[in-house]
Amino acid sequence: MATSSIRFGSPSQAPDSCAEIHPLPHPSGMPIDGEAAESVIAEKRIGGRIKYLRLKRSMGLVELGRHTGLSASFLSQLETGRVVPTLRNLARIAMAFSKDLNYFFEPEPQTLFRVHRGKDRVRLPQSGVEDPSYYFESLAYMVPDRQLDPYFAEFLPGKSGQQPRSHQHFGCEFLYLLSGTLNVRHGETIHHIGQGDAIYFDASTIHSYACPGSTPATALIVTLQQPAPIHGNGNGARGLQPSSQAASRTAALLSNLPLARPGRGSLD
Repeated sequence: MATSSIRFGSPSQAPDSCAEIHPLPHPSGMPIDGEAAESVIAEKRIGGRIKYLRLKRSMGLVELGRHTGLSASFLSQLETGRVVPTLRNLARIAMAFSKDLNYFFEPEPQTLFRVHRGKDRVRLPQSGVEDPSYYFESLAYMVPDRQLDPYFAEFLPGKSGQQPRSHQHFGCEFLYLLSGTLNVRHGETIHHIGQGDAIYFDASTIHSYACPGSTPATALIVTLQQPAPIHGNGNGARGLQPSSQAASRTAALLSNLPLARPGRGSLD
């Protein structure tokens, strides 16, 4: 792929005086291809990194020029890749942003972004019971090493004589009720939740859900992989010790392995 000529220069040099890259003798006797060298420079995205730092500080080209002693027009050419800075000029820019020179040459970190299509989700039943009272779908099963687990859950109307199955697991839990009504038992207390209500609680305390209405209730649930403070909660219950919390969480995950894809968690 053809690339535009990249020039080395300083802000005081006129465009006509900027030297183009020419192949240099290689110790092995084989010349280095100019386009290959330009490609290596372009891959570092030095100009893009300079622009990122500048915009992150809400700084204009003129202001950056005042900090570095470089002209705004030269900085603009750096950011667009039309010229390549000398190490001296790059050091000035790095110092303006309190960065080391290595910042411009180290591999860029890959930001995490995953899309989970609705058609790809799998609906799973409550585990450990023959007649499940709710179904759930993991909303982040493809995310590796995730720190939280979001779910969409549908709670079915309770049947006569059916008792909610209580459970507990490591971390905290957040629930936002999208539709219907829900009774949430936390410890010895039952909380009545309506559409639009949200709750956040210590999931290491025994809890359960029950849908008292005649129509299903739906909710967005997020379990957080961090321990809750260990103290009395007013219901006569205390949080699990760390080792017990981890064991409880592991057992809950293992109970769903026959049904779940790799990396999928459980509400239980």
